[in-house]
Amino acid sequence: MTDQRDLIARAARVLPGGVLGSHRSGPDLEFVVRDARGPYLWDADGKRYFDYLLGSGPMLLGHAHPAVVEAVQKQAARGTTFMLLNEPIIELAEEVVRAVPAAEQVRFMSSGSEATFFALRVARAFRRRDKIMKFEGGFHGTHDYALMSTSPRSPKAFPAAMADSAGIPHAITEEVLVAPYNDLATTEALLAAHHHELAAVIVEPYQRVIVPQPGFLQGLRAVTQRYGVPLVFDEIVTGFRLAYGGAQEYYGVVPDVAALGKVLAGGFPLAAVAGRADIMRHFDAALEGSPDYVWQAGTLNGNPVAAVAGLATLAELRKAGVYQKLFATGTRLRDGLAALARRHGMPAQVSGEPPVFDIIFTDSPIVDYRATLTADRRRIALFNEECLKCGVVKAVNKIYVSLAHSDADVDATLAVFDAALAAVAARTT
Repeated sequence: MTDQRDLIARAARVLPGGVLGSHRSGPDLEFVVRDARGPYLWDADGKRYFDYLLGSGPMLLGHAHPAVVEAVQKQAARGTTFMLLNEPIIELAEEVVRAVPAAEQVRFMSSGSEATFFALRVARAFRRRDKIMKFEGGFHGTHDYALMSTSPRSPKAFPAAMADSAGIPHAITEEVLVAPYNDLATTEALLAAHHHELAAVIVEPYQRVIVPQPGFLQGLRAVTQRYGVPLVFDEIVTGFRLAYGGAQEYYGVVPDVAALGKVLAGGFPLAAVAGRADIMRHFDAALEGSPDYVWQAGTLNGNPVAAVAGLATLAELRKAGVYQKLFATGTRLRDGLAALARRHGMPAQVSGEPPVFDIIFTDSPIVDYRATLTADRRRIALFNEECLKCGVVKAVNKIYVSLAHSDADVDATLAVFDAALAAVAARTT
């Protein structure tokens, strides 16, 4: 087998930064995945890791789930992509309509960024307006309209937007208004002033690991309805994770349009826009040539391999007791981490819902993005580094829990968290 150090060196020569995106493990901590099963990863040198990154969320069942593997293998032998209607994708669309409260019709694409991009495009076509309102700190993918005020170190006064990436035309910042998450009064005031120019309001109903305050989503739904502005839920993370019907079911608030991905396809490249039929009709190719038509197409859209992976995943999630198990595992891990932080005397908040949460090193309650700016970034980086050294992989700012994680896995992970917090305390106090 190829030596891991050699693989990392080869990656550095042909991949910018030697990585696949923004996720970096840190100096001397990069590794190459050789195998993954259940809640575990193995690197090219054979070291095993507890996986709480889960491919950035899609692997809710764990890696290489037998039902998903079997479905994919069978479909691959019958064809992998057609760019034409096929039975698996029709069945998956029907299941999305049954599961997701907002879904009357569904349009498929290949990534979460595409889903939010086209959710906003179809909203602009429906409203015949250009501007979008989003919430500071919310992440909606990597297209130009999404990468606005996602992680500003020095935020501007609302509603001014700040581009998060080089290469985004300055003109786009003028098309995006930014509101404070969990601040309904300010959001209402901004909508009152700007509703006439807004195509949509897009929100992560559960923003990163910040839980919506009681009444916030309900109030946002009411004020957008009052002004006739479509409300878009970005459920790329929350869809099929917080509940089978996603955040809409979990929080009891139904938007006009939802963007779905990650869990939807069980680890394969597939995402969707789902929503009201009168909005979704703008995707109908019969309208081509009219001012109402929204052009959306993609070579791999609706491919049957991703569709059968999604169908197999959703079938597992419909089984009795599945979400109770997920929440029990997540609650035990989340509350255990919070208890350890208190025991080590660390100023920290363990923020989020049981299936996905994180530790944030601050005394401030985490109610919005600006509260996260009070966090000790060095401690966050050290905690992640110490976890990885001890064989626990997590996202930079999230801990994803899977149905494959057992009680024994949680015990072992909490032991790693304990050691990591001790190391952080020793290096920073």
